[in-house]
Amino acid sequence: MNMTNWKNRNDVPRARWPLIHPLGKGMIRLINYLGAVSIFMGKSLFMIFQPRQVPLIIEQVYSIGARSALIVLLVGLFTGMVLGLQLFHTLVKFGSAGVLGSAVALSLVRELGPVLTAIMVTARAGSAMAAEIGSQRISEQIDALVTMRIDPLRYLVSPRIAASIISFPLLTALFDIIGIIGGYITGVMLLGVNAGAYFYRVRSSVEMEDITSGFVKAVVFAVIVSTICCFQGYFTHMQKDSYGAKAVGLSTTSAVVLSCVLILVADYVVTSLLM
Repeated sequence: MNMTNWKNRNDVPRARWPLIHPLGKGMIRLINYLGAVSIFMGKSLFMIFQPRQVPLIIEQVYSIGARSALIVLLVGLFTGMVLGLQLFHTLVKFGSAGVLGSAVALSLVRELGPVLTAIMVTARAGSAMAAEIGSQRISEQIDALVTMRIDPLRYLVSPRIAASIISFPLLTALFDIIGIIGGYITGVMLLGVNAGAYFYRVRSSVEMEDITSGFVKAVVFAVIVSTICCFQGYFTHMQKDSYGAKAVGLSTTSAVVLSCVLILVADYVVTSLLM
């Protein structure tokens, strides 16, 4: 093989390399990010069971769970009312208005309850997690914890993940209950559906398997939201082309957006596994 042929053979991959390079670079960045998040989550979950974590977890349960209850109840009420209104007019066309209770309850328990609860808590508590930890990072408070031999993951991250695992299922249950009441207000009190038929359909259609699947989703969403929000805040100082308050804002925004996207992706995956 002469030198001319060798050069000609290498001209083809060199011409195609600029098209492959961005894709490969993006995949490597994605793999690195997923690996970092997995290690971050694994260490944080392991530290939940270490001593002296209970007071920190209780504090975060109040911050994440109790302080999010009002917005969850409000959204759940109007979600149930809208469901009752829309489903009533749809079911009437098929002469099945009596199954309104089943339609509202199953929609909430299986799907809307866990998903909307997770999104609401992400908007209220997840953004606060990312902003608070991000502020501690740029103000060097996390470095001070390391200097005092206090593990930042044990002190800042693990209690938030544990509190989310506790709070999300409870908030989901509240959402489901108030949503069914909202459906009752619209369907029975405003549109004239029989109250006994409504609650009979709710009781007969909702099974323990439906409730369990909703709680499984809530726990999965809790781990995703708390991990992503804490991770983005913890590594605020590594935001590209930004620092200080701007980096905190970018971390908070990316934490909320990424959490909401992953909630929907995880919802499909968990639903496909549980069906």
